[in-house]
Amino acid sequence: MLRTVVHHKEKSSIRELVETLIMAGIMAALIMTFVARAYTVNGESMLPTLHHGERLLVDKISYRFIEPARGDIVVFRYPANPKEQFIKRIIGVPGDVVSIRSGTVYVNGVALEEDYISAPPRIGFREQRVPEGTYFVLGDNRNNSEDSRFSGVGFVPKENIIGRAIWRYWPLMEMEVMQRPEVFANL
Repeated sequence: MLRTVVHHKEKSSIRELVETLIMAGIMAALIMTFVARAYTVNGESMLPTLHHGERLLVDKISYRFIEPARGDIVVFRYPANPKEQFIKRIIGVPGDVVSIRSGTVYVNGVALEEDYISAPPRIGFREQRVPEGTYFVLGDNRNNSEDSRFSGVGFVPKENIIGRAIWRYWPLMEMEVMQRPEVFANL
């Protein structure tokens, strides 16, 4: 009877550790580039929904398959300086007619009852149709937010949208899955 014996050289534990770390780094880079990424809220433009310093997981892949929707909280590249990133709520999608009159936001002639904002907006916005391929965004802290009402932001092109906030994971006591407000279900 013939036996075949295979001898293999054992890897050193240091080499195995290095290989594992390299693979973990590659996987993390791929996930952060294409799937999801952690972001820290910077500023107060999304109060009371999001607070300065909170940490979010942002889904970067779903908008490759579905369109952004009214009520989604999104991270996007600031059109006036694409190196900066903003976080705001989508209010109007392509084709919608949006306006702000007497502290009330209107989408397609329907007044939004927004229980998630800090205060009604003092700055109005004349009625305009959201151009194809763009979105109208507002911060939930309407009186302390640079958003689509201002020329630096304006209507946000879809290609500037990085992803949708799906989960607040820090602080632990505030952990939650981010939901669209009910008001957008009726539009």
